[in-house]
This record gives sequence, C-alpha cells and structure tokens, in this order.
Amino acid sequence: MGRTNAGKSTLVNRLVGEKVSIVSPVEQTTRNTVRGIVSDPRGQLVLLDTPGLHKAVGTLGKLLNRMARRSAAGTDITCVVFDAAQEPQLEDIGWMQRIAKEKPEKVVFVLNKADRAPFFETMYREAWDAAKAESKSEVKGEQRNVENSAVRLETPTSPVWVKCIATTEGGAKAVMDALFDFAEEGEPLFDDDIVTDYPRKLAIADTIREKYLAKMHQEVPHEMGILVKKIRESNSPVWEVDVEVLVNRVSQKPIVIGKGAETVKYVRKCAERELSDVFGVKVALEIWVRVEPNWMKNERLLAEMGYLGELV
Repeated sequence: MGRTNAGKSTLVNRLVGEKVSIVSPVEQTTRNTVRGIVSDPRGQLVLLDTPGLHKAVGTLGKLLNRMARRSAAGTDITCVVFDAAQEPQLEDIGWMQRIAKEKPEKVVFVLNKADRAPFFETMYREAWDAAKAESKSEVKGEQRNVENSAVRLETPTSPVWVKCIATTEGGAKAVMDALFDFAEEGEPLFDDDIVTDYPRKLAIADTIREKYLAKMHQEVPHEMGILVKKIRESNSPVWEVDVEVLVNRVSQKPIVIGKGAETVKYVRKCAERELSDVFGVKVALEIWVRVEPNWMKNERLLAEMGYLGELV
C-alpha cells in the first residue's frame, strides 16, 4: 500500500514477473484491489495491490481510500511503498502513523525510485521516528488518564527498510528477499501457473482504461468509467466483448470518442492486442460511449465495476 502514484503496481508487476496491474503516471490508476501471485523456488507470495491513498473527492474517491485501508487488514505482511524521489507527503505520514498506532508485526518500508536524485531516505526515516514518538506519547497519555490502567507500552514495530527501483530488472530483488524472510510456512494457495485471480471483466475494463490514460492523460480519466457488459465466447476462436465507457457530461463524449473516432480506434487497437496476448485468444472489442451523469455516485454501477464488491 501507499499513496497514489508511488509505484505500487509497477512493483507488483515486477515481483510477479508479468503484468497483473495497469500502470500509468496519472494518479488513481488502480481502482480495485488486485491479487498478484509470485511463484518462486522459496515458495509462494500472494500480493495485494491496493488503490493509492489520496485526498478523496466524491463517492468513488472515498470508496478507493476505504478499499486501500481495509485491504491492509488481515494480511501477514504490511508493505508500504514510498516515492522517495519526493519529500514525505501527508498520505505517507498517515500510513506511518497508522502503523505506529496499530503495530503490525511484520512491516516492510519500500523506498522506491532509488535511482533518482535527490533521494529523501533520511526524511522518511525521520518521519517514521516522529510517528513512533507521537504514538508512544498518546499511549502514555492514556496511562495517565486511566486510573489503575491496564494499558502498557507495547513493543514498537521495527520495519525493514528497503531501497528499490521497481522499473528495472533486479531493482526489486531486495523487496522480494524481505517478503520471503517474513513469510511463514504453509500450503500454496494457487497453482504455480496462476499469476492473478482478478476477475476477467475487471481485467478487461482496466486494460481499456489504461489505454485511455495513455492517450488522454489528464483530460477526462478521473470522470470516466469502463463497464464490460458482455463477453461472448461460444465456440468461436474470437471473444466478442461489449464495452460501455461512461462519462459525466455531454461535453466529455466527443473528447473520449476523438475526431473521426480517432481516440476510440486507438484504445480499441491497443487494448485488443494486449488482451489477446494475455488471454491467448483473439479479442474483439465493441466500445460505446455513454453519458451517465454522476455515475460515480451510482451504487449499482459502482458495484458492477467491482468497487463495492469483496475487497480482499
């Protein structure tokens, strides 16, 4: 977990060895919790790639933040990714404060983008020391305020700090080693040839949205939803997939379509090629753009896109 655009999805893809999460320089690219499965001679890791924590605006933003926080519950290892090429932000400090307060047993702090300069490792370590001190002060305050208090100072969490370059071969090796050092004995949860159990409809929708992000950057993406309505397989060697692209306003529709349908054609071509490689079968997309005012507040649509479903 970590704040938006810290490199979580890139790191997960690197660890898994295949692309299971979409990536983009645009913030809030990841909108669902995606499981990536690492099969290694040392054993198996199941990674949860969560939406990035950010200052939420509207129903969807709040859902994504809630999903990120809830996904952290019940995991064996907490791995927080920081963009250490930037100074610590409020969301980074928020994760540190939460960990200092909740004291999970196994924590890895990943300082990503270690190839950048400047690199703010010292500031992140100082921020963690401040979060620990604040948490310790709060516990002491509780002890003073409660007569015959049973509250005791617990052993603070001692995270393993790892520097990482998630975009390069070998750049994530230290992260993999730290996770396996923490991993416990157990039976594998998935077969060795499975890299994700992410639902097919959501994977197709994410791929299409990624191509729109690459084409449009900041123009509309945060107000655009992708809805995979139907996948027709039958006995044909081609999967025919019906897709709706939802926008909030009429003025956004021509932007998403593009002049002479240029944008839709680009997205369809790129997504079809990638999806055909992923699923091993030719994929033909039929993309329609629909104006759906306030779709981000529509619980039925949000559920259909997986935002209200099982989080872990």
